[in-house]
Amino acid sequence: MGRRGAGARFMAGQHVFPGGAVQRSDARRWVGEEENGFEGTVRALARAAVRETFEETGILVGRRAEGAASSFAPAGCLDPVEAAYRERRLTPALGALRLIARAITPTRSRIRFHAHFFLVDERHCIGDPCSGEELEEVRFYPTRDGLPEPIADVTQFVLRRALAIIDGSAPEGVPLYSYVGGMPRIRWG
Repeated sequence: MGRRGAGARFMAGQHVFPGGAVQRSDARRWVGEEENGFEGTVRALARAAVRETFEETGILVGRRAEGAASSFAPAGCLDPVEAAYRERRLTPALGALRLIARAITPTRSRIRFHAHFFLVDERHCIGDPCSGEELEEVRFYPTRDGLPEPIADVTQFVLRRALAIIDGSAPEGVPLYSYVGGMPRIRWG
């Protein structure tokens, strides 16, 4: 997680997970990408989650590459995240991701989104977390010490959902966290 800067136009000062919008390049298969079980839009969302995590934290979700680096496309043909995988001799491990929750911002919010949250085992997180332009205080937060503050209700929900998945107590399905009449509502699907 990281903390959004005090001047951010959305969730200023809040602790959040890395994320952002899907880009056109997220719709195409990356060089070296393994089969991941995701289909259509969710596949592009998974790529966006991995790309945004790299851009905002410096962490790649990957595995050590099999074979020589020459089996990859020429460096000049790659997006920055693909180039980072190539440089580190890694392959994107989108198959290690698990879709765990979705959320829609309240209608009163000036910035609207329909977010999809993914969970990945830490053994697939390669690199040291670093702060960047969008996030400050980027690091792995030990949950035994409680949740970092300040943290929005939706982020608390997703973090608690992730912890329940890890300890095996989470119900099946992918919950949708939204707001009805300004109050949080959770629907299971």
